[in-house]
Amino acid sequence: MLTAMSSAMIYSLLPVFMVRVLGISIASVGVIEGTAEAANSLIKIVSGAASDWIGRRKPLVVFGYTLSAVIKTIFPVAGTVSAVLAARVIDRLGKGIRDAPRDAFLADLTAKEIRGEGFGLRLALAISGFVVGPLIAIGLMKLSGDDFQLVFWIALIPAYLSLVVLFVAVKELPFNYDESQRRRPIRRGDIIALPAVFWWVVAIASLLSLARFSQAFLVLKAHDIGVDAAFVPMVLVVMYLVFSVAAYPFGVLADHLDRRLQLGIGTVILVGADVVLANASTVWLTMLGAALWGLQLGVTQGLLGATIADVAPDRLRGTAFGIYDVAIGVGTFIASAGAGALWMAGGPSIAFSFSACVATAAALMLLLQPLPRTTNTAS
Repeated sequence: MLTAMSSAMIYSLLPVFMVRVLGISIASVGVIEGTAEAANSLIKIVSGAASDWIGRRKPLVVFGYTLSAVIKTIFPVAGTVSAVLAARVIDRLGKGIRDAPRDAFLADLTAKEIRGEGFGLRLALAISGFVVGPLIAIGLMKLSGDDFQLVFWIALIPAYLSLVVLFVAVKELPFNYDESQRRRPIRRGDIIALPAVFWWVVAIASLLSLARFSQAFLVLKAHDIGVDAAFVPMVLVVMYLVFSVAAYPFGVLADHLDRRLQLGIGTVILVGADVVLANASTVWLTMLGAALWGLQLGVTQGLLGATIADVAPDRLRGTAFGIYDVAIGVGTFIASAGAGALWMAGGPSIAFSFSACVATAAALMLLLQPLPRTTNTAS
């Protein structure tokens, strides 16, 4: 929650800061966002597999959170696009290092019958930080006369507080690990051992990631319709508030409802969000589109995480989350770079219309392809 608060204070303003203060194009914003997310995801398969290999999750989680907190110091002093790009990529590398071990850590500690609830709760807490962070950023921008650097400096406080919580309060329980079986972190046989349902979920999530380009474009949409720079973070406040409220109950629902049905509902909501945002010319329609965007994340994200946790063998859980995150990251990179180019060519309506088409393809895939049967893969 604290890390999300810090990141949201920075990233809710960063797209406008890059366009208005540094003078770069929206296409360049798309490339920067896509590169950062790709770096974030590509490292996850390594860190996830490493946590399986060493039989520990917390050291990698600590390193990842620490790297992100320290590198955020660059944002208040950045005066060039290259500095922003470097800080953005390294921050996302820190996220990539921690995320797969963290999710595997959560799965290790959560009983299978309530994993949807567990992942939903984690999302609800994290996303609440993304609600509070932009609100703080808005207040600071108004009080300081749009002083971006001041907001970036203050954003460091929750980042470092998160490290205090991690070091003091988070205790690791060892999971079932045979020291005699130590081998290369990633082996071809391990990849083959992952069940069909895992690859099905990865395929659907990858397609959805092509439709979900960086949320920086929601901020740019608000800026495009004339919202003052100090208030553009409100679009993320709305999105993350809905995401936070929806994540836990839909996580619980994922433990009791047909997951393919719930995933289909979330995909249809994403199509609706894109249609609204493609045609929005007022603040209220833009906020409605952002709310629908947050709702589809709340409906689907806990479900996807719980499904990966359920179907991956215990000894490969970190690897499985790493593969899953890499697939999403590659999709997000392509989507963000493409969205920036489409935006420059035809404006936001073209970018969001393309997203709607890709989400529709994902919905058709869900409709036509049955979910492979889940088997017990606890060993």
